[in-house]
Amino acid sequence: MSQGSNFVDYVKICCRSGKGGAGSAHLHRDIRTATGGPDGGDGGRGGHIILRGNSQFWTLLHLKYRKHIIAPDGLPGSSGTSTGKSGKDEILDVPLGTIAKDAETGEVIFEITEEGETKILTPGGRGGLGNWHFKTPTLQTPRFAQPGEAGKEEWVVLELKVLADVGLVGFPNAGKSTLLSVLSAAKPEIADYPFTTLVPNLGIVSYRDSKSFVMADIPGIIEGASKGKGLGFRFLRHIERNSVLLFMVPADTHRSITEEYEILKAELKDYNSELMQKPHLLAITKSDMLDEELVAEMKKELPKNIPAIFISSVAQKGLIQLKDMLWESINARPE
Repeated sequence: MSQGSNFVDYVKICCRSGKGGAGSAHLHRDIRTATGGPDGGDGGRGGHIILRGNSQFWTLLHLKYRKHIIAPDGLPGSSGTSTGKSGKDEILDVPLGTIAKDAETGEVIFEITEEGETKILTPGGRGGLGNWHFKTPTLQTPRFAQPGEAGKEEWVVLELKVLADVGLVGFPNAGKSTLLSVLSAAKPEIADYPFTTLVPNLGIVSYRDSKSFVMADIPGIIEGASKGKGLGFRFLRHIERNSVLLFMVPADTHRSITEEYEILKAELKDYNSELMQKPHLLAITKSDMLDEELVAEMKKELPKNIPAIFISSVAQKGLIQLKDMLWESINARPE
């Protein structure tokens, strides 16, 4: 299986939490007591379905074939005011950046962004109260108790937004996969034609003094992606989480560098204008084919108000300076 078929960023699952156990209507009896008072215990809570953040997971693949998640019921209460055992919680480990949505309304329930963070997705039913709760001065021996609360059954959508420090933004064939493979240990599929990258590839980029940051190669944007053209929406979703966006434009583009940058920026803005608030950097790739004179000429034509650098992944040109720029941008304090 290629990485492409292993990367799952959307699953729809049916969750059924446990029913609460019934309260007991037991009346105390022993050798000396023929008609004692109420001592029925409470029912146990039904099992919750819980999501837990786990940084070892990068995909929702492990949930793709688990269409039904069922948590056990709580047990009934018993005599001696003994509470029934709660149903075991069903805990689902998910990658950081997972969003839970109501499948019918599309409403976001919550998101998981931190290692070990747990949130209840579908709560179990409460256990019923035992009869001792209902004892009053006028009703000394209540012979009834509460039934347990029903569990909940619902369809839920889990969506993954990749969490990375740097998102690579560019048209297909801009050199994003090559840069990622050179800067990190990631091994994305690379070929010399557009749309090689069909899933976000993540790589850990080593920096000075044992520091590192996460870089995501997001599949190439095409004009019209924000309108859902091509593979648009699914991939733009992953850019929302990156803290720094590195725009990549090849030196041999048939447009001007500024024009290509503006088109990429317009696509992002159409999709989500908040992406414009993130720090942007510009890398002109494949620049090993340029001489110094040509670089000097092209610099005059670069877009204003964005830090830019000429790099070549193949010739290892400008990569150390690029890492410095990215590190500084990731760790810059917002104004």
